[in-house]
Amino acid sequence: MIKVSTLTALSTIVLMSSAYAAGFHLREQSSAAQGNAFAGATAGAENNSYAYFNVAGLTRQKGTQLNLGASYIAPKASARNVRNAKGERDADVQNVVHAAVSPNGTVSYQINDKAYAGIALNVPFGMITKYDRDWVGSDHGITSDVKTVEVTPMFAYKATDKLSLGAGLQIQYLWAHLTNSAKKEAYTNYVQADGHSIGLGYQIGALYEFTDSTRAGIAYRSEVKNKIKGKLKSEGSYAPGAYGTYFDSILNQRIKVDLTTPAMLSLGIYHDINDRWAVMAEYQRVFWSSFQELEFVSRENNNLPGMPYISRVDEKWRDTNFYAIGTSYMLDEQWKLRLGLAYDQSAVRMQHRTPRVPDSDRIWYSAGLGYQYSEKLSFDAGFTYISAHDATLDTELTGNKGNHVTARYENSVKTFTFSMNYKF
Repeated sequence: MIKVSTLTALSTIVLMSSAYAAGFHLREQSSAAQGNAFAGATAGAENNSYAYFNVAGLTRQKGTQLNLGASYIAPKASARNVRNAKGERDADVQNVVHAAVSPNGTVSYQINDKAYAGIALNVPFGMITKYDRDWVGSDHGITSDVKTVEVTPMFAYKATDKLSLGAGLQIQYLWAHLTNSAKKEAYTNYVQADGHSIGLGYQIGALYEFTDSTRAGIAYRSEVKNKIKGKLKSEGSYAPGAYGTYFDSILNQRIKVDLTTPAMLSLGIYHDINDRWAVMAEYQRVFWSSFQELEFVSRENNNLPGMPYISRVDEKWRDTNFYAIGTSYMLDEQWKLRLGLAYDQSAVRMQHRTPRVPDSDRIWYSAGLGYQYSEKLSFDAGFTYISAHDATLDTELTGNKGNHVTARYENSVKTFTFSMNYKF
């Protein structure tokens, strides 16, 4: 019976990895684009930060430019009507998801009239969720801390007066720290996993300028395959004798797991109505369905008898759609007002939702201001309020063999972002 608890702990940790990729893509990579809820981000190319969405847009950035920005992301998730396996009411859980700062920066350089180069630093995925150790769903997750940093060298070429093409190499570093409990009868063991990896991917894009007022873009960011290596260990076992010995022999070892962040296909359009008004729209398809299963394998050839892995979890995430519309208005020669509205579909269905990521469909409301301080220096600021649908959790449906828990999550996010763009 103790083996079941051990497998539960391992499976829960694996579930974290899948959950992180099933709803925590950080779009906040451009303060200017965020003001429009990322509508037209693939076609806008208003400064070089838009290269994250479409590298071909670098051909609109003349000379040498530097963009530096950061986003303060303040999510709010509360678990209500929490109940255990007996249906007994447990305490509500507040502040499940924690705030974080996501930096970004891009440097671009015009080589000649047709060729442009750049390099970008982004944080495309990340999350932090924390529960108390003694909460009723601790078997399914206590701490979940995942960070990625991506460096992308880029190149763009103006093939014709109207068509620009671009490509970039994604170099992605991923780090994860995860904890949960493994309970059996009167014994509780706390499990901790830490790991990291470096993966490679690519991005390509095209920008077509129909007229000086209208342009459209298409871009593709490939999946990145991460081969995570790390350690799995028990963190202060309370199980004496043979129970503690069994936990230690299974849990205290080096592990590896393959994790793929999803590919993305984006289409955008931008149109200047006149000297003051502009409108834009965006569609993105995120291929979360590349996550179908994860295997947790020992690097010490110490898997369970008869199994080539420590644990395997079937994932059934779905591809998702993101839709956005926006508008911009020049208040005067220096100030620009931006507005945007978006609908973002969740990859996590109810039968796969876990306490680590209580994700659901959401609506984005965005606003922003751009300020042209001088010919060389400009600033952008944006604010987004994300209203998420309530998310129902029933861990019995996920196939996780930890303690059964049900809850209803109320989720929202506030994001504040600011950037500076300088033309040398």
